[in-house]
Amino acid sequence: RFSYYGMRAVLVLYFKYFLRWDNDLATSIYHTFVALCYLTPILGAIVADSWLGKFKTIIYLSIVYAIGQVLMAVSAIHDITDTDRDGTPDNMTFHVALSMVGLFLIALGTGGIKPCVAAFGGDQFSDSQDKQRRTFFSVFYLCINGGSLLSTIITPILRAQECGIYSQQKCYSLAFGVPAALMVVALVVFIVGSGMYYKAEPQGNIMLDVCKCIGFAIKNRYRHRSSQYPKKEHWMDWAEDKYEKLLIAQIKMVLKVLFLYIPLPMFWTLFDQKGSRWTLQATTMDGNFGLLVIQPDQMQTVNPILILTLVPIMDSLIYPLIQKCGLNFTPLKRMTVGMLLAAIAFICAAVVQIEIDVSRKQLLCLYTLKYYYYYICLYYWLFLNVLFFSIRTCFRFINGMSTTVNVSTVAADFGLIEPFYYSNYSLIKNGKVTFTISGSSQSCEYSRDFGFGSSYTFFIPSTLDFGPNCQESITVAEDIKPNSAHMALQIPQYFFITAGEVMFSVTGLEFSYSQAPNNMKAVLQAGWLFTVAIGNFIVLIVAELAKLPEQWAEYILFASLLIAVCFIFSIMAYFYTYIDPAEIEAQFKKKLNADDEDDKSKLQKTEVEMVRKDSNKSHDEDDPAKQTKM
Repeated sequence: RFSYYGMRAVLVLYFKYFLRWDNDLATSIYHTFVALCYLTPILGAIVADSWLGKFKTIIYLSIVYAIGQVLMAVSAIHDITDTDRDGTPDNMTFHVALSMVGLFLIALGTGGIKPCVAAFGGDQFSDSQDKQRRTFFSVFYLCINGGSLLSTIITPILRAQECGIYSQQKCYSLAFGVPAALMVVALVVFIVGSGMYYKAEPQGNIMLDVCKCIGFAIKNRYRHRSSQYPKKEHWMDWAEDKYEKLLIAQIKMVLKVLFLYIPLPMFWTLFDQKGSRWTLQATTMDGNFGLLVIQPDQMQTVNPILILTLVPIMDSLIYPLIQKCGLNFTPLKRMTVGMLLAAIAFICAAVVQIEIDVSRKQLLCLYTLKYYYYYICLYYWLFLNVLFFSIRTCFRFINGMSTTVNVSTVAADFGLIEPFYYSNYSLIKNGKVTFTISGSSQSCEYSRDFGFGSSYTFFIPSTLDFGPNCQESITVAEDIKPNSAHMALQIPQYFFITAGEVMFSVTGLEFSYSQAPNNMKAVLQAGWLFTVAIGNFIVLIVAELAKLPEQWAEYILFASLLIAVCFIFSIMAYFYTYIDPAEIEAQFKKKLNADDEDDKSKLQKTEVEMVRKDSNKSHDEDDPAKQTKM
């Protein structure tokens, strides 16, 4: 889990700042990758149940997974193609191709093992070990959220480091390399424990049987579409010519739940944008929390922290309190409220985006009025540059002395600046930075705190005092003010989206499990994961078709779509009748057994009558009076 969520936490920033893609392309590729991660579980379930078994499937696809992570780490090494050693790869096609292959292998690996790992763990317990099995799944869920929490804290820190052979750049290779190494470690540990596991043999894939049965029912119904054939009570009844009635009854129960799944992808459309659009939004905000400086991709840690907090609060306090108030807060009602909370989260995101846009437009207007055309072009370029590098600070030095000076920091060296000349703009981290200014045999130090996304010009006067008053001699012009909107403004939207996730996702899985027959629970699990994939594809479609110029308007559009879908889902939920699959199956089997008994009794009666007829026939043959004369 650390490997997957750690890589995913920095992925959209890797697209934007390393591959140099714009926000829309970075968002599109990100959601395409996430969608593939939730499409491949169907393939993994089929391979495990029909061919390799869960253990071998986990082994083989984890190897594929690890290879993909290694390729991602290699693709982020800028020195591989940086022949001119300016810090920028010269053959970007190589890095893009390698990263796309790596992401495809990761999607195949993580999606393929997704339906196998939890089920394989459950296989280790017998039917009499229900308590131990429940404990295992609790620990399993804790590990998922623990891995997510740790990775979204640590991986952005690794990304923010400076690394490189010839030039120091953001260390995406380390941010991808550590998850790759941990995936290899996880695979080795899993293989070492091979002798301790119970490995069930593949028993055939129920999903294939369900698909074949549904396909036969549709085809048979089409063949008998004329009015001369009697109508069936349910269209699935057309499969009775080939398939057992119990299987058909079980599929009917599953189809009722799958029908309710139709509106669900819209929730995931909004939810998964916290890793793309919301992370990009955080890059234009101030992450200084005093004692702690938060990276934009670290804001995602708010989600797992709130999950670990809200799940027990909901289960032990909120839901019982609602029940005591006499309200029938059914699972489908909870899911409806969860969808509304997600829509509110995006409205909050829109409000935050408006605050960001207003502050930046005011700055741009200020500098447009302040300078001539040359300076307008310069600051416009600078403004875009700061936006592009977001949390980094841009600055330059102008030498007003008659002698050459050298300016350097721990992170950058400006080299020699000629008299009455200026240096190129350079980028450094935000926070306190100390510059060393050297001229002839003298030097002094100048320190200053820099905000997020700011830009400065430092003027070294001809009267510079290299002594202790060096700090006072240098003149500073703040070309662009630091990001004024604070990342703390994102906390409300994270709260609402996480509360929506708890009420929607956790409840939805519980509802699906309770409404499915025992042998069909895997089918509904695959259907649930499929809604996540469709939701990520919807992001691409809406973003491409809408082409809204303002980001806040896009947030409002997604919130409006979810509210509309939520209204439709509430109507569908109102007419849904909750069932007990186990009881229905028991009644159905009892009826089948009764029918079998009736068939047996009829068969016995028929056999008795045949014996009697044979007996009478033999007596007639022995009676001479009844024999026919020749």
